Amino acid sequence: MPENDASRVTRFDGHGRQHVVRVRRAGVQRTISCDTCGWRQGAQFLPWLKAERHLAEAHRATVDPPGSDAGEGGGRASR
Repeated sequence: MPENDASRVTRFDGHGRQHVVRVRRAGVQRTISCDTCGWRQGAQFLPWLKAERHLAEAHRATVDPPGSDAGEGGGRASR
């Protein structure tokens, strides 16, 4: 079975716009990139937390997508 090497964090801002940050893995290093503004950062530890922080600070996107369980998986849309 192939190993999944990409995931994403999705949040909505106060105007209902969707913002997505993708987390891609290459070995132990992960690259975080924002689909909205093009921001990129390398992250070895806690990449989803850094993605959520970027969405909150840069885009004020703090609302979980409909149908997600915020208590499980930290709001990750897919993994």
